[in-house]
Amino acid sequence: MIRYALICDNAHEFESWFPSSAGFEDQLRRGFVTCPVCGSGKVERAIMAPSVARSDRGPRPPEPVAEVAAPAAAPAPVALISEKEKAFREMVSALHRHVSENAEHVGKRFAEEALKIHHGETQERAIYGEATSEDARMLHEEGVAFLPLPRLPGSGN
Repeated sequence: MIRYALICDNAHEFESWFPSSAGFEDQLRRGFVTCPVCGSGKVERAIMAPSVARSDRGPRPPEPVAEVAAPAAAPAPVALISEKEKAFREMVSALHRHVSENAEHVGKRFAEEALKIHHGETQERAIYGEATSEDARMLHEEGVAFLPLPRLPGSGN
């Protein structure tokens, strides 16, 4: 086993264990290594001091590990995700694929287009796009049926 100090593209530092250097590279390539703070998949090894065993002194007793309390809001660092989380991520990704393949992207005009459809001013069709919280509140008050899409895992959107 090998322990790596890791850092994401948002400068969050964390550590994780891997079976080997190749194991780390494989897990990184497959998207299994993500930042436990922000979820970013853009992770690389950070510079760390090597721990080298010396043979001229005989076996060295293990150094005591200091207990450091993690911040309450930060989850424990993990390199692998559970089967349930993998399945959830795939479902969210499939939902995004389905919406993008079967609906028209209207971008920041979402609220405007949704109102036009709701009031019969334009052809009824499936649309998706961006809306502010104020837009969403207004659409809800107007009785427009809509659902926010969950964020794509690791996309930061």
